[in-house]
Parts: sequence; structure tokens; C-alpha cells
Amino acid sequence: MTKLHRAALAIALAAGSAQASTPTPIEEFVRHPTYSSAKISPNGEYMAMTVDRGDQDVLTILRTSDLSVIKINQLPDKKSVGRFEWTSPNRLIFNSVKKVGSYAQPFGTGEWYGVNADGTQARPLVFYGTRDATQRGKTVGNEQYDLLDTLPDDDANVVMEINYPRSSEGAGTEVVLFDTLSGRSRSLGRAPRENCSIVLDAGKQPRFAVCFDTKDAEGQFDEENELYRREDDGRWTLLNSSKSSGKMLSVVGSSADGRIYAEQSDGKAPNALGTIDTATGAFHQLFSDPVSEPSSYILSTDRETILGVVTEAGAPRVTMIDEEHPDAELYASVASAFPGQFVDFTSATTDGKKIMVSVRSDRNPGELYLFDRDSGKARFLMQGRQWIDPAKSASIKSFAINARDGLKLHGYLTLPHGSTGRNLPMIVNVHGGPMGPRDNWGWNWETQMMASRGYAVLQVNYRGSGGFGKGFQDMGYGTWATGIMNDIVDATKWAVQQGYADGERVCVYGGSFGGYASMMAPVSAPGLYKCAFGYVGMYDPQIQMRLSDTSERDSGRRYMQRAFGSTRAEQDAMSPVLHAADVKIPVFLAAGARDPRCPPEHTEAMHKALIDVGNAPEGLIVQSGEMHGFYDEANRLKLYSAMLDFFNRHIGGQVDTSTNYRPEPAPAQAPASE
Repeated sequence: MTKLHRAALAIALAAGSAQASTPTPIEEFVRHPTYSSAKISPNGEYMAMTVDRGDQDVLTILRTSDLSVIKINQLPDKKSVGRFEWTSPNRLIFNSVKKVGSYAQPFGTGEWYGVNADGTQARPLVFYGTRDATQRGKTVGNEQYDLLDTLPDDDANVVMEINYPRSSEGAGTEVVLFDTLSGRSRSLGRAPRENCSIVLDAGKQPRFAVCFDTKDAEGQFDEENELYRREDDGRWTLLNSSKSSGKMLSVVGSSADGRIYAEQSDGKAPNALGTIDTATGAFHQLFSDPVSEPSSYILSTDRETILGVVTEAGAPRVTMIDEEHPDAELYASVASAFPGQFVDFTSATTDGKKIMVSVRSDRNPGELYLFDRDSGKARFLMQGRQWIDPAKSASIKSFAINARDGLKLHGYLTLPHGSTGRNLPMIVNVHGGPMGPRDNWGWNWETQMMASRGYAVLQVNYRGSGGFGKGFQDMGYGTWATGIMNDIVDATKWAVQQGYADGERVCVYGGSFGGYASMMAPVSAPGLYKCAFGYVGMYDPQIQMRLSDTSERDSGRRYMQRAFGSTRAEQDAMSPVLHAADVKIPVFLAAGARDPRCPPEHTEAMHKALIDVGNAPEGLIVQSGEMHGFYDEANRLKLYSAMLDFFNRHIGGQVDTSTNYRPEPAPAQAPASE
């Protein structure tokens, strides 16, 4: 038996056994996981992880040997720790973000901090506002800093990218060598134009600039890019312009041996991965898939060489592209210890001898192991949700269907553990977006919670969803109430026709765009759905264009015009509040009172419209303190207890919500926004 085979066996034996089967309370699903992400220090002495505390994430440092907590770093003013990286065996830097709801990406505050593993030398490195004479670091205005490289051979400095809102030199991006103790910086070069991101070469010098535009030739919203190469004398040479070549070319990184990785898109098919010729900019393809574009990469322990490509039309599929690399055989051996699960190298020590390995699946919420290359053994570290029993979790079935116009759609069907998988009550769970986001294979606490109560859960990556190429994504613009809704209806009918779902017991639910879809589904397919639950939804284009944070940016306003339609007639045709009379099924609505993305005025308008046509919603939650998706566990418990009770009344039969919470009656009129 080889050392690698012994490694696989050691990992397999490290996994714990399942606990005895008992019903899982709702409280266990709405709990935040033990960790969000974790990374080992360069010498392996420490590990750092972000811990989700609801509306705030903190950074926790542990000693690797015994997992004892060394330091918890918590920012003031409800700021969360965002990205973090080890910059030396004993020091980290991290940025701060503000959460705006579980359905929206956090936004960066622009601030960066440095701290030693033991909590000493803690200081802001980039911050806003005033400072006293004892503070170091750089006080900034509206510029944004992003970390490009930690420079493994330099414990004092990192390479940062600075994006300025305006530049007198016409170039809004600068690359600097940044001191992680003092916050001082030295310029390494500027981008050739506005709206660029910089990619370093193997020598850690700024070498490529990928520059973006969000206007097409007619001034409408679309995505275009240009690729530049920086010469040794500092001049920039244009290598590709998508407006002229018809192909978008983006550099994604460089390997230690000098290869430059890039993705290329023709604006239709899924992106392909390849390398580019540093002299000519010619693209040499390494991988492409006709259905699914790369969702992530399997990286070597130096975090630079791409070993494999991950695609996710259904369950994640890994295609190795560098099988000669020493880490490729190791990855294959480790992955073989977890059949049916997705395995990734998340971080490693500088010498590559200790590797942090993550393992997850449709039934496993996530585990961390520490693999020792010298011994060939792996040590179990922790579970993301140790209170969840994978043996009781539902399984996910990937499916592909043809929509009514022939377009191939992919999705997931979650089937309750222990069920026959036939003739089940079903919740159609529509993801947000709609353009860009998508549903993924893997353990999902929301769908698992519904499945634990006896429901099949259907998720479909309708046209507009990300991950299937720009052409597929662009199909979502202007088709919210037609093409996208047809896809959702067609997937629902497929599940019924295949016998998975009882056609008399189907409800629809979703958040953000999914909330929109939950109100439009009964309009698109009368009689198919028996109830609808809308959560932080967008129900009136006029409200969205007037009050949402998307409307605050020029690109956001152009995006909405393309998404909704440029004329009032087009916008009215896809507006749920104007179709309330056609929503002839029971409805429940929920929103966050502080939601900036889909303001609560949407939910209040939908609530009023339904009352006006004689279909008062059975329940209404406008939760104080919450934004675009609830964070607080007590608020989540209230929301999902009410939701499951609602589904139970209409399609559930023997569904047990396992909680003492019962929703209050809906008010006759919607309450005022917070």
C-alpha cells in the first residue's frame, strides 16, 4: 500500500459515525455554522477562521495542535471581518465589510486591519475618519484597497490594488507594495485606464490589466472588457478588446513557472479556461464544457497552479488539467477517500507539508481535516454544523429538462430522507438574482429544513442564472414574467409528471427575485400552485427604480432598464402588484424593515394590492432590524416557523414544525416601514 493510499484510508477512518435518528428541530437549521472559512498559518502553528454571529462575522485564531482559542478579533459598529490572509507565520491582515442581508453580498467599507496571532500589534492599516497621534496607518477617502498577493517570501509586505473613484491621471487603479505593520505603501504602477483590475505575473509585478465597461455601443447595459499587458518600461499594450474581437478575455492568475491563466468567452457559450501567450495575447485552450463554465478551481498547495477545473451543471465535477503536478496525485488520493463528496484544498503551509482539506456533499454540511504529507495521515478538525446528522439529511437529485422552447435547463430536487421519493408535497424554491446567481448542489439548510418536514424541494436554474455562459444569462433580461416564469412552471410540471410531486400539493416560495417569482407563478400557471410565500421580494418596478440601492448607481439604473424593459408598458406587464387580481391562492409575505435592496415598500404594496382584490394575505412579517434576508436566529425561527405552518395548512398533511411558535394574525393593513 502506497503512502497516498494509506492517506486515503486514514482520512476515511477519521470521519465520525452518525448519531441515532431523532427529529431535527427548526432551531438547528437556522443556527449559524461554526465557521465560514478557515486557513492554516504559513508554518502550521495557527489556524484562523471567520465565525458567523448573524449580522456580524468575527475572526478567531486557534492553535492548530489542540484547537485552543488564542484570540477573537471583533470589529466595532457591527462591521464584519471579510477577507483575511496570513502575511507571515504570525501575522494576518483582513478587511471589514457590512452585511446587508443574507440574500445580498456584503459591501466592503474600504478598511483594512493587521494583527498578530496572539492579538498584539493590532492596528488599522487603512481606515476612514480622523485618527489621533498614536495611530498608524493610512486615512483614506473613497478609494478601495484589495489584496493581490501576500508575498510568501516577504513577511513584512503585501501587494495591494487601490481603486480611486476619480483620478487626475485618468487611471483609477494603482498597485502598491504595502507594509502590514505601518500601512505605508510604494507605487508599483498604474492601470492604463479607468475601471480596471490588475493581475500580477510570476515575479509579483503588475503585468496585466482587465478593464471593464457596462455599456454597449448603444449606451445600454452590457458587459464588455479589454485586456492590456504592461511592458517593462511601464507602457501598456492592448491585447484584446471584446467590442472589436467579439471575445472577452480575462486573466485569472499566474503559476510559479510563468504560465498565465485566462478565461475566454464569446458572449454565448460557457467560459473556457486556458493560458495566454505573454507576447501576443493568443489564447490556448486547456478546458471547456459545452454546458457549464468553471465554477472554481482545484489549486496546488502554493495556491497558484491550477490542478483541476470544477463545473456544476449538476453535482460538482472535477476535471484535472495538470496531472503531472506532484499535488495532483495527492488530491486524487484524498478525494477518493470521500466518494460522492466534494473535496478541496483550502490552504496549506508554505512548504506544502500540512494541507487543510474541506469535505462537503448534499448530505454533509462541511468538515475540515488537516492532512500531514510526511505521515500520510489526516486529522479531523471540526464540522461546520456538528449538531446536524448527515445520516438523516435529505439527498439531492440533479436533473436536466428541456423547456417549452427547447432550452436545456438544469436543477436539483431534494427528496426527504427515508421517503419513497414519490407523490410528495413539494415546495418550488426559486433562487434570487435573477441574472447571475444560481442554485448549487450541496447541503442547504433551508431546503434541508423543508425536506425534514416531508417536502420535496425543487430548484431550477432558469434562463438568466449564472454558470452556464453569458448567452444563457443574457436570456433573463426582459423575460422575467415570460421566459423565466415559463422555465419555473415547466420544471414544476416535470416534477409532477415524473411522479416525484403530488400535483395537488405544490406551493411556491423564494426570496428576492424568488419572492417576485412566488407572486408571478400563480399568474403564469393558474391552478398549478396551491399557495405562495414571498420573502424580501421585488413586486413593483417603480418602487425598485426609485428606492432601491441599485438605483443609486448609473450602471444599476441601466441594468434595471434592461431587466424590466425600458417602457412603462413593459414594466407594468411584469409587475406583480398590477397582477394581484390573478393571484387567487393563499399568500404569506415577509420582508426586512431595513432592506436596501428590495425595500419593504414592495411588500407593503403587494399586501395592499392583494387586500384590494379580496385576497388578504394569511400572514405578514415586516421584521425590524433585518435587511435583505434575515440574520438573527430568533427572527429566522419566527419566519420559518410561520412559513412551515403556512405550508402545512395548505399542502403538508402531517408536517411537524417542531416548535412552539405560532404566527400572529396578519394586520388588516401593512405596518409602516422602519
